[in-house]
Amino acid sequence: MSLDRFALITVLAAMLTACAPMHGTGCASGEQALVHDSLFFGTGKPRGGVVTPAEWAEFLKGNVTPRFPQGLTVSPASGQWRGADGAIVQEASQVLQLIHPDDTASESAVQELVAAYKAQFQQEAVLRVKAMACVSF
Repeated sequence: MSLDRFALITVLAAMLTACAPMHGTGCASGEQALVHDSLFFGTGKPRGGVVTPAEWAEFLKGNVTPRFPQGLTVSPASGQWRGADGAIVQEASQVLQLIHPDDTASESAVQELVAAYKAQFQQEAVLRVKAMACVSF
């Protein structure tokens, strides 16, 4: 076999390997691939005032927990963002961390949470950061 033919076969084999579907999740033994959602809920209301701790607790109890009873984490935060009008808005926020399966039911539940919060508290946006994660318990 000539050197050119060997090089061609090697390149073709590498290309075919790169195009092959990936098997497995890339997670280590004992881990499972799940979605890690971080949702950032601003607490400033457009007509003044803020979402109170009691209102937030009720939102968690009535909207979040029923959709994600397996667990969640909430952390207070402060942040800023540019509104649709171009103004910089600084406000206290709540960061909700969810770990859930990558399925239609969970995706719908997250979208419902975002829509419910925006409607209930007249919010322009809720930031969502979605990533795959290898998780172990």
